[in-house]
Amino acid sequence: MDISIYSLQDLLLAALKSEIDSQKVYSGVARQVDNFMLRDRFEFLAAEENKHQKIFTAIWKERYPSEKIVLPEKSPVPLPEIVFEENKTPISSVIDQAMKAEMAAYDFYNALSDKFREEPPVKHMLAYVANMEIGHYKLLETEKEAMANLEDADVTWPNIHLGP
Repeated sequence: MDISIYSLQDLLLAALKSEIDSQKVYSGVARQVDNFMLRDRFEFLAAEENKHQKIFTAIWKERYPSEKIVLPEKSPVPLPEIVFEENKTPISSVIDQAMKAEMAAYDFYNALSDKFREEPPVKHMLAYVANMEIGHYKLLETEKEAMANLEDADVTWPNIHLGP
């Protein structure tokens, strides 16, 4: 991902916005899912995004201690968004969108880590966060496969992958 045209401030704000937006989506999905196992997965993802938000907030405060964080309404960096309307968006659609967003976040955070070559602790933390995004992608991929397997076998179990 080429992020060379963006300022470091815009990149950090985009990262923060992405994490906050993802956390809201995952929390919203968790609230409407009846399957307790899937709900736990989305609650886990929401908590992970919250941790990432804290990391980016700490980086901002270290770099720009006198500047207040003002998130843009729309991300300056074109990253995939997860469009989710409670009780209207199918879980499979959320998972597909989330997988794309997690993969884009992986690419974005790896590119962002290169901006911190002179600050190895930050560079390594961003690379670590990027790798966590791959873990999220794989978790979502596993859930998508489980949903497909149940659908292919025409299996219905109470509380399994129920959603909107």
